[in-house]
Amino acid sequence: MKRSLAAVGSALLMGGLLAGVGATSAAAAPDPLSPSAHRAAVKAGAADAFALKASVKDADGTSHVRYTRTYEGLRVLGGDFVLHGTKDGALRQASVGLAAPLSLSTTPKRAAATASATAKAHFTGTVSAVGAPELVVDATSGTGTLAYETVVEGFGADGQTPSKLHVVTDANTGAVLSSWDTVETATGNSVYSGAVSINTTQVSTSSFSLKDAAHGNGTTCDMNNKTSGTCTLFTDADNVWGTGATSNRQSAAVDAHYGAAKTYDYYNSTFGRKGIFNNGTGVPSRVHYGNAYVNAFWDGSSMTYGDGSGNTRPLVSLDVAGHEMSHGVTERTANLTYSGESGGLNEATSDIFGTMVEFYAANSTDAGDYLVGEKININGNGKPLRYMYNPTLDGKGIGCWSSTTKNVDVHYSSGVGNHFFFNLAEGSGATAYGTSPLCGSATAVTGIGRTKAAAIWYRALSTYFTSSTNYKAARGYTLSAATDLYGRCGTEYKAVQKAWTAVNVTGTDAAC
Repeated sequence: MKRSLAAVGSALLMGGLLAGVGATSAAAAPDPLSPSAHRAAVKAGAADAFALKASVKDADGTSHVRYTRTYEGLRVLGGDFVLHGTKDGALRQASVGLAAPLSLSTTPKRAAATASATAKAHFTGTVSAVGAPELVVDATSGTGTLAYETVVEGFGADGQTPSKLHVVTDANTGAVLSSWDTVETATGNSVYSGAVSINTTQVSTSSFSLKDAAHGNGTTCDMNNKTSGTCTLFTDADNVWGTGATSNRQSAAVDAHYGAAKTYDYYNSTFGRKGIFNNGTGVPSRVHYGNAYVNAFWDGSSMTYGDGSGNTRPLVSLDVAGHEMSHGVTERTANLTYSGESGGLNEATSDIFGTMVEFYAANSTDAGDYLVGEKININGNGKPLRYMYNPTLDGKGIGCWSSTTKNVDVHYSSGVGNHFFFNLAEGSGATAYGTSPLCGSATAVTGIGRTKAAAIWYRALSTYFTSSTNYKAARGYTLSAATDLYGRCGTEYKAVQKAWTAVNVTGTDAAC
């Protein structure tokens, strides 16, 4: 599956932002949080230029400024970074993925046409378009390699899953360096959540639609079991939607509409985030996509749900909705690259917040737990897709980090992040939600509760993670987040340390 369950205006800176010119026409000192003031901290070389992506100031006056990077005019994959300032404007720390300043030739030995052909061959399914290869610097591993990034669009091997595959090839050897897909796969009577309250819009005296003005005008429409064409907005005469049975097309729509609203409410009430896009805009949801389509996906702007095997198990459960839409939150914050360990962190983030949405909804028909996709029976054996307390129970999940974790499919390497989060929230060993094993000789972890654990993860995601963050870096960034929220070396900070150690992710953080 492709990123699914089973899977501020820019300002160009040459050397940093420059302050205005004073009355004497002498250039003022650069902004203390510009890259030019901290070139060593952000591993900046002479050929680097930067663009401001976002700037956030906390209530206590501390600030966090996120930048993207180019090298000799070429976009740098994994070159983004965050500068974290004190309330006095001094640099506190930097989140940066580069190990050293970039130094490489930008003259390719391979033609762009070669990259195009390689990318097309790497695509599994039916190709509809191959974009022009873009010469870039791939620094996702911490060092720079001249590369081409080519985007191939089409449908996956199932003929129904849309795909927008980014393929990065070495511009000198032609080898495929990485690839990822940016289609992120996976009162009404709902299929999974029972009778629920939903917000609709009255169109006329005898007609209502699934348009939710209370949640940014999010809509839910019917794809009529097609993969393209018009999606028909659901309407109803009496404003009583669905029957709870999949034979009624409105039932799955109720689940999707309800899930979108609860996800919006969770992020808004918990983190002050105004929906997935953080601008008050709701999410369009498309249901009844494809024929017997066993998947759901986020495409960057909307949610799409298939009806499952035999068109009888629509993938519209609450944690699926929260999972998929949380890909949108990741995309608009750290933008974790969907491959390697950063891809595992991307998937773990969606599992974590999909689970938190489920707990937040407090729905007795679909109570909160640490199982992912337990309602939709996607494997046909009555078992969930993933077990956060012990990721190995699905047969493929990784519960303990190793040097090979980066080579595992992101839906399974996400287990390290899921396992960490469970330990941090609920503790290790026997719990009310399952038994969480320890890795190696790690000591037992006492949980701090899921509310605090989620706050730490969201803070790390939105403030410290960069596109190339791996698990070791995530340990340090979650410790920074715990320090910001609860103080350094307190109970929460120490719990983060122990929870990472419990999944074999070690670090160089000083012991308390």
